[in-house]
Amino acid sequence: MAKKQKFIVMSPDGFPIERDVAYKNLAEVQEAIERFVDRYRTQGYYSTTVRRRLPIDEIEENCRIVEL
Repeated sequence: MAKKQKFIVMSPDGFPIERDVAYKNLAEVQEAIERFVDRYRTQGYYSTTVRRRLPIDEIEENCRIVEL
């Protein structure tokens, strides 16, 4: 039997964007990234741990998808 794919999404800082969650497909990954970006929409940017501000439109491209 083939191993089912699972994914996690890492923030621009290298931390999972949601704790203890593995996504079953890329559609779930995209939805999770959209929720993550929406958390910062009011603030207008994502602030990294090294005090770098990423504009809203750059957050997604700085996330990393990891296959488990």
